[in-house]
Amino acid sequence: MSRRVDELRRRCLPVLLRHVSFDGWSRRALEHAARDLGEDLESVRRAFPGGAAGMVGAFVGAADEDMVRTLAERDLGTLKIRERVALAVRLRIEAVAPHREAVRRAVAVHVLPFNAPHALRALYGTVDAIWRGIGDTSTDFSFYTKRALLAGVYSSTLLYWLDDRSDGSADTWAFLDRRIEDVMRIQKARGRIDASAERMAGLAERAARFRPRRRRPA
Repeated sequence: MSRRVDELRRRCLPVLLRHVSFDGWSRRALEHAARDLGEDLESVRRAFPGGAAGMVGAFVGAADEDMVRTLAERDLGTLKIRERVALAVRLRIEAVAPHREAVRRAVAVHVLPFNAPHALRALYGTVDAIWRGIGDTSTDFSFYTKRALLAGVYSSTLLYWLDDRSDGSADTWAFLDRRIEDVMRIQKARGRIDASAERMAGLAERAARFRPRRRRPA
C-alpha cells in the first residue's frame, strides 16, 4: 500500500467511525466519510481493500497500535506476567471503548463464515501485539501456545465487555482476572502432567533396559 493510501486510511478511520455506529461497516459509511473529508469516494475505498472486513481490519490494527504505544509508557518491570497480560488486554479494550457500537458491528462482520480468514488474522494480530508489547521474546513451541491461550481470554473478555454496564467496566476487569487465573491453573496442571509423563517415560525406559532375558529352552 502506497504512503498516500496509508495516510488517507489513517485520516479517514476516525471520521469513518463516526458513521459506523449508524450505518455499519458499509459503503454508505464510507460515502459519508469521503464527503466529510472532501475526498473522492474511490480513493477512500482503495484505502480499505476488502470491503467491510478490510475496514474492520484497519480498525483493529489501529487499536493494536494504540495499545502498544500506551504499554510502552508503562513500567512493566515490576509486574508479573499475568499482571502484564491483564494490563495489556485492558488497555486494548480501552482503546476501542469510545466506539462500543462499532466494535459490536465489527464482531458481526467477523462472525460471517466468508470472513473467517479475516477474523483469525485480526485476532492473531491483536494477541501477538499484546505478547510483544509486554516483552515476550519466545520463539519455541510456547510462542504459539501463548497466543492460542490469550486468544480465548481476549475474545471472551471483549464479548463480556460489550454488554457490561458496570461502573468503569469493573465487572469486565474482574472477569478478565478470573479468565487469566483459569489459564494459569491449566498451565500449572499441564506442567505437572508433562513432568509426570516425562518421569514415567524415563522409568519405563530404564525398566525396559534392565528387563531380564528369557532363558532359551535346553
